[in-house]
Amino acid sequence: MTNLLIDSHCHLDFSDFTADIDAVISRAYNNNVRAFLVPGVQSNQWLKLKTFQQQHDSVFVALGCHPYFLDKFADKDLEVLAQLASQDWVCAIGECGIDGYLAEQGKSHGFLIPHQQQVFEAHIDIANITNKPLIVHHRKSHHLILQSFKRIPPKCGGIIHAFSGSLNDAKRYIDLGFKLGCGGTITYPRAQKTRQVFTQIELSDIVLETDSPDMPLNGQQGSRNEPKNVKDVAVALALLRNDSFGSIEATTSDNLMRILGITR
Repeated sequence: MTNLLIDSHCHLDFSDFTADIDAVISRAYNNNVRAFLVPGVQSNQWLKLKTFQQQHDSVFVALGCHPYFLDKFADKDLEVLAQLASQDWVCAIGECGIDGYLAEQGKSHGFLIPHQQQVFEAHIDIANITNKPLIVHHRKSHHLILQSFKRIPPKCGGIIHAFSGSLNDAKRYIDLGFKLGCGGTITYPRAQKTRQVFTQIELSDIVLETDSPDMPLNGQQGSRNEPKNVKDVAVALALLRNDSFGSIEATTSDNLMRILGITR
């Protein structure tokens, strides 16, 4: 995979891509994006992801319960996740995490912080038992996630998706074995804090992502995001860091393969 770009976080199985998934993957290939990590977000999707992966050999799969869907969560979901997580086609646990904004809205008991934290910590346990990395969602919740990591230290690290915290947050995650997901946010001039952090950490601690179909790059607001845009993220990161594009391309891809334990 060295010298090829990888999208470490894209939801290619979402309905946004149903009509033209082959064209989406083809456009990514044409931009030298040759592999995709697709994280599951709720239980009714997990086995469909297995089929999706079988249809697309450039796709790697993670399974988890995203905070956005905890109003539909049932305890049995964790039992199913634990059973599936040990299978070879699952390379990571997630997308999971804690979302402080959802808790502030107070729309459902499922979004309250104690419940989110309980479900998240169950994911950490499953990841530790199966020796797999975590794919972690955060929003207004770095302190809560780090509390959970203190209670249940993750054994295999993982990826902090769409990282937008402080340099101190970044260092704490890196010390725990995590890579930081760098996406379209760095293409926005107003995102000064995030842009600066990605110049202050080692390239060996960064992976590239799009979060397709969401989080469009600057200038593409209102449009569907696609994995092909990983190339634009790589160009933006190279400019920010004064690194070569080739170095960004090779190192970030190698970083992802190592964290997933994939050698091919």
